[in-house]
Amino acid sequence: MSKEQFKEFVKTKPELASYVTSNEMTWQQFYELYDLYGDNEEIWRKYPPKDNIKPTKKISDYMEKFDPDSLQKHIENAQKALDIFSELATKTKENINTNIKPEIARPLTKFFGD
Repeated sequence: MSKEQFKEFVKTKPELASYVTSNEMTWQQFYELYDLYGDNEEIWRKYPPKDNIKPTKKISDYMEKFDPDSLQKHIENAQKALDIFSELATKTKENINTNIKPEIARPLTKFFGD
């Protein structure tokens, strides 16, 4: 049996997903059963639909909770943080450039106490 056939079979048995999400079975174990027995109803009766199957969420479900004002505030906060980081990086670079370079050129042969 191929993986594609198994995928098509799983589409006809959506209750199997509840066993995977509850860690009672894995997709690998279901595939092995399918590989051995195919779509024999005797085997698959052991896995009836559970009462607490969560319906799949749709994009519209997420959009109901979407708050554009909240998103705008998060974007503004992120922009402020990036501006602060950019300013700090610029100041640090300026400080490094001005503090490391000596104002008077020192000859290479002159040491500390010379």
